[in-house]
Amino acid sequence: MLKSIDIRKFNTLIEINTLINSNYSDIHPLLTRIIESACRLCEGEAASLLLVNPEEGKLYFEVALGAKGAEVKKYTVRIGEGIAGWVAQHNTSLVVNDAENDDRHLHSISKNIHFPANNILAVPMRSKDRCVGVIEILNKKKKKDFSQEDLEWLEIFANQAALAIQNARSFEKAQDQIEELRDQLSPEVRRTLIAKSPVIQEMLIMIERIAKTDSSVLILGESGVGKELFAEQIHFRSKRAKAPFIRVNCAAIPEGLLESELFGHVKGAFTNAIKTRQGRFEMADGGTIFLDEIGDLPLPLQAKLLRVIQQKTFEKVGSDISITVDVRILAATNRDIESLAAQGKFRRDLYYRLNVLPLTIPPLRARPEDILELADFFLARFARKNQKEMNGFSGEAMEALLAYDWPGNVRELENCIERACVIGNGRQIQLEDLLLKSGTDLPGVEEGSGHDLKTTINAFKTRFIRKVLEECNWNQTEAAKVLDIQRTYLSRLIKELKIVNHKEIIHDKG
Repeated sequence: MLKSIDIRKFNTLIEINTLINSNYSDIHPLLTRIIESACRLCEGEAASLLLVNPEEGKLYFEVALGAKGAEVKKYTVRIGEGIAGWVAQHNTSLVVNDAENDDRHLHSISKNIHFPANNILAVPMRSKDRCVGVIEILNKKKKKDFSQEDLEWLEIFANQAALAIQNARSFEKAQDQIEELRDQLSPEVRRTLIAKSPVIQEMLIMIERIAKTDSSVLILGESGVGKELFAEQIHFRSKRAKAPFIRVNCAAIPEGLLESELFGHVKGAFTNAIKTRQGRFEMADGGTIFLDEIGDLPLPLQAKLLRVIQQKTFEKVGSDISITVDVRILAATNRDIESLAAQGKFRRDLYYRLNVLPLTIPPLRARPEDILELADFFLARFARKNQKEMNGFSGEAMEALLAYDWPGNVRELENCIERACVIGNGRQIQLEDLLLKSGTDLPGVEEGSGHDLKTTINAFKTRFIRKVLEECNWNQTEAAKVLDIQRTYLSRLIKELKIVNHKEIIHDKG
């Protein structure tokens, strides 16, 4: 009959197995959980997980728990050195209940961190019968000895840790392969750029000219306007269209990993660097790299990026061998990068190098012609996904979509339509399905304007532009800045929509 302690151990193993099978993207928290459980159930005062770097013949502390855990992680152990090194070398578990008098014990670390090791339990982590690491537990509580049962349980935890590492590495490899395949897709299966507004049509004409060059492009615009889509348009209209298009979100990658992600690393460059890996610049050789959120790039990496732009060369992390690449750089940010450069938070020389061909994407509120076009596109997609027969929007829903200011731009619109598609029951999306925030400052569509698409959009544009012009005392230069469009485009809209300053007419008559 199982004792309560055995039941607790089995339940812990089940919990960890569930985690291993559901989360491979971040290995460190999972390994920490495994070591915490092993240390608790074996009643140890401290525990460590060391990973083997076979090329260097060393073990690195990946996880270290206990009062001196942070200090322990500063050390490395050679294979064959100390208890952990002996276990790694012989691929065999070991119980040492008198560490002080055991010749295999490495006394120097204990002395340096002032944490005596009285007894030690250490087992290998095996992948395909090869030792990839060691789990070590120190000092059984209540001054007891580690038992054979403790060793058997720790071996089970070691197997789980090895499985977690194997799965994480397989996941990383699969992600690299998926990214590589994604970047080899033909332009025909890329995401569609939906645009009907004159301002975006003009930008697409500009992109045709930009695409023919190899100059760097800096794409500016609010979050959610679709800067990556415009970067795709540049790449797939260029002579590099058949070469890789590599994406990097500089804000989404931890600063400590970003250099390796961009430029790659060699074996042994840091803990867990068990093999040489290509960086994104090397993957993009002959093609284009898109650096999104470039304003978040740390200053030290900005210097290395500047060198890539100027000299087309870089070194992997841990290497002094220069690699030459032929890569076109497209960068994007929603931040005021010119202001960051003025404040010294972004290198001026890098800013000028990236800003050779600036491209500013206007927010969705400044191009209302695209709102319903995009809404129809998203509705068709999400209707298929949710197996619903929906074919449009009610008049009230269209007016609400046009009257809303869309601070989250296209991304917010997409989320709104997906939500409405899930909530809605009829063949059309109704006003109540949109769940838009009330109290918008933007003017609505005039009553009686009708629900014809062109009439609805023109009525909205007329009232919206008039409102901004009135707020700017009919100064078209200032109004164009508020609308985030060119002054010449605003003048054309005023003429096309026959927007008149009634105060001037009254004044003239007077």
